[in-house]
Amino acid sequence: MFKMSNEVKKKSPPDPNSAKFKLGKIATDAYVDAQAAKDRGEMIGWCSSNFPVEIPETLGLAVCYPENQAAGIAARGGGERLCNISEDDGYSNDICAYARISLAYAKTKDAPEQNMPAPDFLLCCNNICNCMIKWYENLAKELNIPMIIIDIPFNPDYEVSDAQVAYVKAQFMEAIKQLEELTGKKWTDEKFKEVMEYSGRTSRAWLAATSEAKHTPSPFNGFDLLNHMAVMVTARGKKEAAEAMEVLHKEYLENVETGNSTFRGEEKHRIMFEGIACWPYLRATSTGLKSRGINMVTTIYADAFGFIYDDFDGMVKAYCNVPNAMNLEHARDKRVKLIKDNHVEGLLVHTNRSCKLWSGFMAEMSRQIANECEIPHVAFDGDQADPRNFSEAQYETRVQGLTEIMESKKGGC
Repeated sequence: MFKMSNEVKKKSPPDPNSAKFKLGKIATDAYVDAQAAKDRGEMIGWCSSNFPVEIPETLGLAVCYPENQAAGIAARGGGERLCNISEDDGYSNDICAYARISLAYAKTKDAPEQNMPAPDFLLCCNNICNCMIKWYENLAKELNIPMIIIDIPFNPDYEVSDAQVAYVKAQFMEAIKQLEELTGKKWTDEKFKEVMEYSGRTSRAWLAATSEAKHTPSPFNGFDLLNHMAVMVTARGKKEAAEAMEVLHKEYLENVETGNSTFRGEEKHRIMFEGIACWPYLRATSTGLKSRGINMVTTIYADAFGFIYDDFDGMVKAYCNVPNAMNLEHARDKRVKLIKDNHVEGLLVHTNRSCKLWSGFMAEMSRQIANECEIPHVAFDGDQADPRNFSEAQYETRVQGLTEIMESKKGGC
């Protein structure tokens, strides 16, 4: 039968057995489940991304993640609107855009890009940054709700000491006690063991999936990781997350065997992307690489949410060893390993106005990484959620420069 050339092709429905579908559903259900718990009269919380998710999961508490919400709002074009609301209330443009978006949402209680239920308590951990403390303190004051904080100090040494584990473990135990008293839920070691096993399965599958970039070409487009990692933040201790991540790894292995990839086009160059994504400009940053045949095959940001441990003390140690809580040398060596394992040819650094701790020592770290790995590196200015701090023209110029250097090295010039 003759079909008109301009006929619009219908998109195939998503495969419910695919990792993409499963992971997307888990990310969406996190908000739905929290609202359902709220509607049942249960207390729900807002939680920072590197607060030990195993604690609320073991207690059976529904929590939402303001960082994930802010990223979603920014990616859908609402970041500047909410940032302006907070700035009009006196919050500085210099503080984290996630914080500005979150504080504005707490005031307006509505964002068509991504709503989530109001919290009854806050769970904060400063192993990300100390801005997190003031952000959550202000939320607690504005909403008149309790805040539970775990202090994980920056580690000036290479390894996590027994003294640090003991200091942080006492806070984990106190947080559990506070939540039991606040919510009426009870901790059991049997439930924790179950959550720990799911968390380990999820993390091992995730890290195995990301490590498949060691193959050339990579079986995936690295920007896929930035979307899939939402589940690592919110649902790491759930059975469905473990199963979905195992499907993701299986799909990547199949791509390796068949020579396929979710990266569309020829993979001419392989880079590491350093830092949090520019969510308002995800398409622009991705296209700027893809159009030049550059695949972002690895990023420490994705692997940072894979936690491997065998017991409660091991869990404590793992949370003391996240990227923003470790010294420059340790952070550098982790990135060097990813670069060497995944045959990376260049380093693209996002100098993130919002995340000053992450970006502050990246100039020196990038220099050391580039020297050790003998690869070029370039940096561009941007922001994880405020679109006013990104210049597409600057980004294009920097990526073009990186491309030319990588091409000259391949050409033997």
